[in-house]
Amino acid sequence: MHGYSYRIKGEHVELLGGLKLRVIGWDRRYDGYPNGDARLVYRDGKLVLHISKRVPKPDKYAPRGVLAVDINEKHVVVGNSVFEYRFETQIEKALHYKRLAESLQKKYSSPRYMAWLRRRGIRERVRHFHRKARSIVEDWAKKTSHKIVVLAKQNQYAVAREDLTGLVESLRKLPRDHRVALLILSIG
Repeated sequence: MHGYSYRIKGEHVELLGGLKLRVIGWDRRYDGYPNGDARLVYRDGKLVLHISKRVPKPDKYAPRGVLAVDINEKHVVVGNSVFEYRFETQIEKALHYKRLAESLQKKYSSPRYMAWLRRRGIRERVRHFHRKARSIVEDWAKKTSHKIVVLAKQNQYAVAREDLTGLVESLRKLPRDHRVALLILSIG
């Protein structure tokens, strides 16, 4: 035994109570790591055994340089004295969907009450536009941040970003359109 209440033998897993389960599949990326705790779950008439793996933390390294990240409305600029990359933001695309939602809300409402809230089709369309705007920004943020991390790891750089303290206070002084664009950027 591993010191645990299970044993893996080829195509089967033997549990401490004498139960023998057939292995259906597993994530082979973690085969080289030692097994951790096991959790037996009964769901939809099936027993599923979840076995965690003990993955060691990556080795720390001393950075060879610094990679600066500057986030603007139109571009995210990443670089140092050697190179510079510019990634375009998706704010204009997200703002387009936000404006579509707001125009539907305005079109189907009156000063007395919000009619768009009572009409299911309009309400769902407005939700769809807001969801679409949010997912565009979140997807862009995930992909861009992954590119930055990969770039920093390849060159063994530390990542430094600009100090954004006091941004919220200065944001209140900006015109409405600019404020909305920056708020959309902060979603991701």
